[in-house]
This record gives sequence, C-alpha cells and structure tokens, in this order.
Amino acid sequence: MAHHHIHDDHSSGHHHQHDHSAAHHHGTLNNQGRTFIFTILLNLVFVAIEFAYGFIANSTALMADAGHNASDVLCLLLAWGAVMLARKQPSQRYTYGLRSTSILAALANATLLLVACGAIALEASQRFAQPPAVASLTVSSVAAIGIVINGLSAWLLRRGSKDDLNIRGAYLHMVADTAVSLAVVLTGLAMFHFGWYWLDPAISLAIVVVIVIGTWSLLRDALQLALTAVPGQINAPAIDLYLRQLVGVTDVHDLHIWGLSTTETALTVHLVMPGGYPGDAFMDDIAQTLKEQFSVHHSTLQVEQGTTNHACSLTATASVQHRH
Repeated sequence: MAHHHIHDDHSSGHHHQHDHSAAHHHGTLNNQGRTFIFTILLNLVFVAIEFAYGFIANSTALMADAGHNASDVLCLLLAWGAVMLARKQPSQRYTYGLRSTSILAALANATLLLVACGAIALEASQRFAQPPAVASLTVSSVAAIGIVINGLSAWLLRRGSKDDLNIRGAYLHMVADTAVSLAVVLTGLAMFHFGWYWLDPAISLAIVVVIVIGTWSLLRDALQLALTAVPGQINAPAIDLYLRQLVGVTDVHDLHIWGLSTTETALTVHLVMPGGYPGDAFMDDIAQTLKEQFSVHHSTLQVEQGTTNHACSLTATASVQHRH
C-alpha cells in the first residue's frame, strides 16, 4: 500500500525581510566617502613632505615613518573602496551585492599593517649597531605636523569606527600614526639635547609593538568574518532562545548567522510550527525583533509543520547513516 506524505508548502512560509532605510544609509555612506577622500589627500601630501625631509635630514626614522604613512594611505584607499563597493546593487551573480568586499579589505588592511611593522622593526634593529647622526630639530618639526594631520584624520574617522570593522581599521592606523609622530617628536628633541641617536631605532621598535597589538584583534575579527563565523557582537544563544520561545514554535533547527559585510548580519532558520504558517504579520514581527534587539539585518525564516524529518545537509550525514 502506497503511503502518501503531505508536505506543507514551505515557500508560503518563506519570509525574507530586508531593511532598506536607504536614504539614511546612503547619506552615511556619502559622508564616509567624503571623509575618506579628504583624509587620503591630506595624508598623501604629508607622506611626500615627510619623505623629502627625511632624506634631507638623514633620518631613516622620518623616512620609515613616511613609508608607514604611505601604507596607511593604501589602507585608507582599500577601506574607501570597500565602502564604495558596498553600495553596489545586488546582481544576478552577486545576489548580496559586493558587501563582503569590506571583509576582504579589512583582512588586507591588517595584513599590510603587520608587513609594514616587520619592515620598520628590521630597519630599527639594524640601526642599533651604529646609530647615524640625525638632523634632530627637522625630525621633530616634521613629526609635529604629523601629529596634527594624523590626529585630525583619526578624529574624522572616529564616528564611523564603532559600527564598521573597516573604518575601525583605518581609525586604528591613524591613532597609531599619531602615537608614532609624537614618539618621533620626543625622540628628535632628546637626540638634539643629548645626542642619544640610539633612541631613534629604540622608539621605532616600541611603536611596532603597540601597532602589532592593535592590529591583531582587527586581523582576528576580519578572519572570523571571512570564515562566515557569527560576528563578535551577535549573541547567537540569545537568538536561539528567543526563537524557541515564540508562540507555536516547537523546535528550531538550521540556525545560521554570518556577516554579510563588516556592518551587516544575515540569518536563516527553520521554525517547526505544527499549527502551520502563522501569517505575515507574525513573521514581520520576528524579523523586526531580530533587527532591533539582535542586530540581524537580513533574516530568512522557513516554517515547517514537522511532518517529515528535515535536517540540515551540513549536519545531516550522521543521522542519514543511522537510518540506512
């Protein structure tokens, strides 16, 4: 005798919730774009000046700092490019748009910073043996301009740095650069007054340590996002608990949460509701709560009645083997 399984039409329970407060979002992105352009131009001019004066003053500290600032300009360009690409509309091939370029840029950003640190550390350690004489006052004067420029850049980027890993990367660079410039000013003054030319490489190494510590967390966060981990600020157990406590829900499975970009989070989940599809308003409420309370911007919810054995293909292999 043939058994007929009646399948609930899942597509009717498929609900995709998108938040597009587009005007506000684009306004923010436009401001960020302007901030990036201004910061990049400001820093490019400074890199040129600093490198020229480093050459004149025979200070590899200034030239190394110029190189470090140049790597920051590159990182700013990457971050800005990612912000611009994140605005691209989804296409048939890239159905989420190019939001995830922001994750790649954050990753590249952190890697570049660590490479720059390695170069500075190498240069500094070689100079310990025979510290050359340096035109100390020139070094201090140019580095003092650096404090103003890097400090201003950091201040401009600070507002966006709380919500976006990329902008946080750029902001951290600028803060680090401000510290570098301050250290170079003090080093220049100490060399001028006491002739302690060994301070030049010593301070460079200290700065490298500070930058590496700051960059490490950025690299870790970017790597986790690239590996579609649950973003750090998202509380997955709390989301699971919230969904399980919904009226009519008897089970929750296939809960996946990942970062679409450095600022947006997506979620897919299957809700087992024996009573059937609870209606659009109920689903809208869930999506709204996920967005407002749990910072999940894109949620896809699938409703099942639990009449068949649904299992996620990622976790199903064990249960499939047992059945055969």
